[in-house]
Amino acid sequence: MLQKLIARLRGRPLNSPHAEAASELPEPLSFAQAGNWEHNRLVVVDLETSGLNLNKDIVLAIGAVAVNHGRIDLADQFESVLAQPAGRPGESLLIHGLGPDALEQGQPPEEALLSFLRWAGDAVFVAFHAPFDQRMLQRALQDHLSLDRKPHWLDLADVMPALFPDAKVEGGQLDPWVAHFGLNVAERHNASADALVTAELMLIAMHAARRQGIIDLAGLERKARLTRQLRAQRHRF
Repeated sequence: MLQKLIARLRGRPLNSPHAEAASELPEPLSFAQAGNWEHNRLVVVDLETSGLNLNKDIVLAIGAVAVNHGRIDLADQFESVLAQPAGRPGESLLIHGLGPDALEQGQPPEEALLSFLRWAGDAVFVAFHAPFDQRMLQRALQDHLSLDRKPHWLDLADVMPALFPDAKVEGGQLDPWVAHFGLNVAERHNASADALVTAELMLIAMHAARRQGIIDLAGLERKARLTRQLRAQRHRF
């Protein structure tokens, strides 16, 4: 009922093609349901946004790559720029390089988001600093599709220090971890390139987790959650 009310207030009838297509999407898997990553498909996601404000900034581009049965699948990728007719790239233009022309020629946001959800299916999402991407994507889905969809996200920003506590990595950002393992990034702050290098980190994490006796996403999430709790405790004192 609430979703119907929101859709009416926003002027988007629930019987629109986008709403009907969204209703046919599979339910996202939980960590427990996803089980062993070697038997399943994960989706590694990176978003480019107009800024870092969770309440007012918007998603400009989505890049993602699948990890199928424990391996990066370069034939299973997604990339889209979301059209912004006003051509206003936001404060982050100097970082992501998406100018007015690129944004005007992008896909309509409703189509881009729905295509992404169809491609992702029921997979668990993986990202570095996942809460930011999670919140931005959730807002975009609500704004453009009146859709309250909540896939499960694994945050590599918590997973990596949990698995590599002795690594001399400062700041908790993606770049130091990329440098620590000597990985190459084709184009930093490009959604697809960042998603690919994040997927490489995920493979490293999965290998390290196996050596520690962790073979499924639920176990990896528990270890990451413990890291978050310990970090929160340290910040209290």
